[in-house]
Amino acid sequence: MIQRTLQSDATLQGVGLFSGEDTQCVISPAKINEGVVFVLDGTKIPVCASSIRNEPVHPVFAQLSPRCSAVGVGDSIVWTVEHVLSALAGLGITNARIQMSARELPIMDGSALAFVDAIHSAGIQDQQHSADPIVIKDTVRVERGDSWIEATPTDQVLYEYTLDYGEDSPIASATVQWDGERSSYERLIAPARTFSLKHEADMMHQAGLFTRFTPKDLLVLDADGPIDNKLRHEHECANHKLLDLIGDMALLGKPVIGTIRAHKSGHSLAHELVRAIDQQQ
Repeated sequence: MIQRTLQSDATLQGVGLFSGEDTQCVISPAKINEGVVFVLDGTKIPVCASSIRNEPVHPVFAQLSPRCSAVGVGDSIVWTVEHVLSALAGLGITNARIQMSARELPIMDGSALAFVDAIHSAGIQDQQHSADPIVIKDTVRVERGDSWIEATPTDQVLYEYTLDYGEDSPIASATVQWDGERSSYERLIAPARTFSLKHEADMMHQAGLFTRFTPKDLLVLDADGPIDNKLRHEHECANHKLLDLIGDMALLGKPVIGTIRAHKSGHSLAHELVRAIDQQQ
């Protein structure tokens, strides 16, 4: 396993999902062993377990589980980092600096594809220096109700997510996997978009959120399936949850050697697992 960075800058512009703000991020090359670092208003925010922040991205979520992942130092917090972190991990990039113009990453089409494409356009560079992965040595499991996520020792990289909204849901149940290979990440996982059910999207609109988006922009499903949109893959929703899982585990700040399995879990449980693994190192 080797360290990698970008050859040049990759710039993306768009709108923050929760803030509704115009935002830009510039993903730049970084030095060996620098890791992934966000920069907001001159403050460097290293991606690591201790940087995970619990402050809600919007007051609507003050009493709810996190709807995204955030990292911060002091009062400087960057929200919705999971898609860009997933893209970097999926492409095997260990060192990058991400300069932010605002407090939230652009949501783009709700997937990691725009980040992957921008990084490829910038180029990927091997740094001829071995990575220092986190090796899972003991099984770690966190659970809440019927949702759980666990890390187990194996000599391979394997991420697995099981999505199950029930038999009556328009979202198909599925178990999907990623074996750490770039090609399968780019083909199946990176294009998978974030999604919501119509009643959830309606609630968000009533709360003043997502006003700059329509179902043509982001995936919204009702009883008949996607509204004004089409699935990119039969199990796109499950693959997006896998995308999020990969991005959340990247909050450890290093590649992981081991098997990560998740069942109906979200960002909150992933954050708990990251902290638990970090404490074992």
